[in-house]
Amino acid sequence: MRRAIFAVLVTAVGLVLLLSFKPHEVASAARPPAAVSTAPKKTQGSQAKKTQASQAKESAPRTVTGDAIDTRWGPVQVRVTLTGSKITKVETLVVPDSNGRDQEINSFAVPILTQEALAAQSAQIDTVSGATYTSEGYAGSLQSALDKAGV
Repeated sequence: MRRAIFAVLVTAVGLVLLLSFKPHEVASAARPPAAVSTAPKKTQGSQAKKTQASQAKESAPRTVTGDAIDTRWGPVQVRVTLTGSKITKVETLVVPDSNGRDQEINSFAVPILTQEALAAQSAQIDTVSGATYTSEGYAGSLQSALDKAGV
């Protein structure tokens, strides 16, 4: 009798856990297909010179600093380097570091967040487990920098 009650209880708990599972969204679906061409149109005369000058200006690296985002454990701020609209570098300027645990968490979380941002080419990045507040602050500051850059 006890085995039957235990089996029913375990089955019910398993069913509740299964029904409450929410899978992550796929981030790559938001990116345009790689086959889309963005080649510039050919123009004649002075129009071509203007187009070349604007392309050179767009392809020159520029650096934008995001807002400092306050988190439960302290502010997070990043600086983004863009070439055109492509994120080429993300630097972390400020992260919580008031104690050893903060330093430990951010020493492994920040490189992962930077890698995610470079791969996603946006602020739509996954949260690093164990560094939720830093991850949210990082994404917020990154989005702020991208907004300032007009990307």
